[in-house]
Amino acid sequence: MRIISHGVDIVQCSRIEQLWKGHGEHFLNRVYTPAEQRYCLDTKVTVQRLSGRFAVKEAVMKCLGTGWRGGIEWTDIETLADPLGRPLCTLRGKTAELARSLGIEQVQVSISHAGEYALATALGLGAG
Repeated sequence: MRIISHGVDIVQCSRIEQLWKGHGEHFLNRVYTPAEQRYCLDTKVTVQRLSGRFAVKEAVMKCLGTGWRGGIEWTDIETLADPLGRPLCTLRGKTAELARSLGIEQVQVSISHAGEYALATALGLGAG
């Protein structure tokens, strides 16, 4: 597979915490899938997990070259952990359609946390 595109994003965890605390379920339901919410809320590091997944969503949008427009939904981008903890990204809806139109067959993501920040990268991979 070859790299078609790349996106990166960094978020301040306190910003995501403010959005979560200020908007509660409305924020969670607008940005995160039910499975992501379960994964993030069932831990002592909730803010870090929410922040990392938010950064993934932004990185994927940059990878696709769209930003948050054109029918893209936050919940079209879902990141869950495999049994070893590796983040796996699934695209749905208009986001998946756009990725296919760009020749992207798979999106590989990586998430990292350092203190007050969460960072994510997204690689759009296609046949090569």
